[in-house]
Amino acid sequence: MKQKRAFKYRIYPTPEQQHMLARTFGCCRFVYNWALRQKTDAYYNKQQRLYYKDLSTMLTELKKQEGTTWLNDVSSVPLQQALRHLDKAFLNFFEGRAKYPTSHKKRNKQSATYTCSAFTWKDGHLTLAKMSDPLEIRWSRPLPDGATPSSVTITKDCANRYFISILVEDEIEHVPSIETSIGADLGLKSFVVLSTGEVVGNPKFFHKDEKNLAKAQRRHARKKKGSKNRDKARLKVARIHARIADRRRDFLHKLSTRLIRENQTICVESLQVKNMVKHPTLSKAISDVGWSEFVAQLEYKADWYGRDLVKIDKWYPSSKRCFECGHLLDSLALDVRQWTCPACAVHHDRDINAAKNIRSVGLTVLNACGEAVRPGRVLSRSGKTQRSRKPSR
Repeated sequence: MKQKRAFKYRIYPTPEQQHMLARTFGCCRFVYNWALRQKTDAYYNKQQRLYYKDLSTMLTELKKQEGTTWLNDVSSVPLQQALRHLDKAFLNFFEGRAKYPTSHKKRNKQSATYTCSAFTWKDGHLTLAKMSDPLEIRWSRPLPDGATPSSVTITKDCANRYFISILVEDEIEHVPSIETSIGADLGLKSFVVLSTGEVVGNPKFFHKDEKNLAKAQRRHARKKKGSKNRDKARLKVARIHARIADRRRDFLHKLSTRLIRENQTICVESLQVKNMVKHPTLSKAISDVGWSEFVAQLEYKADWYGRDLVKIDKWYPSSKRCFECGHLLDSLALDVRQWTCPACAVHHDRDINAAKNIRSVGLTVLNACGEAVRPGRVLSRSGKTQRSRKPSR
């Protein structure tokens, strides 16, 4: 089945291209913040709602005004896409998936999206609008045969690295069905414990670089504001953060892909991470482990390859229930890693027992749904099909 898929690569623009990209990033940021202010003021002052069509018309008039004619120096397509991104941000806010949109900052990650009318794709070379030379792309993996980009997104992160995300339509075939199924118990001591007994340790990427990061941040804080030395120190801090994020992302992708390829059904807990990070002592460790991103990757990969992902209710007592006889303990402290069932005298490892219970309940939900739902489904404990979240570009 054909689906839109983004392929991300590292690019190395020339100094002239960097200058044009910097101007484009700045114009996109200005338009986004300007449109956000227009929508906010129109609602609170006039009780009116402005949509993409209204803002697009206002942007055309803005380009003609004295003092903002420099918006015409860059391609108009990324500016229009900035309005669409703001429209999507408000949609996510009203549907409860995100907070109210905030202004884009100059020091944060910068991005600009070009549709097919604003770039030229020929023989594997991509040339953006307002540029004469194609971008130098490091092709770490090939694009699908015959693929034609529908849009590209240029990104510059805080470590001054440039990336390009190429969106194409790809034919993703479902992998052959197998009979294996697993339950996965997510944790902090071990990243995930599977019902098969396999234990995947927690890499603790942030914890390993925390001392180096603290040292770099102290050096950055001592520099004079506005100086070149302060900018160099900021860049060192950003590179440490980028190193942590890259290693975590690589680990999560490799693990989620392996679990998807080796199992037909994967059962996990639906954790409320945004509430769990409020814990006074475990918030840093919870943020470091990356549960939300791991489950999100399992969701869209299950949809791609025809696997089943079942989410168990977060209140299900998977750790306190004996897998052998079903006895439920009244309480089980977090520091108790092993316990013996008082009913059947079976000795349990806390995490393995929880993973087995998660798998059992997940298969019950899956069997109750029958074949009414296509492969690649994502189910909650109630049997309700959920929409998988595609990877961001």
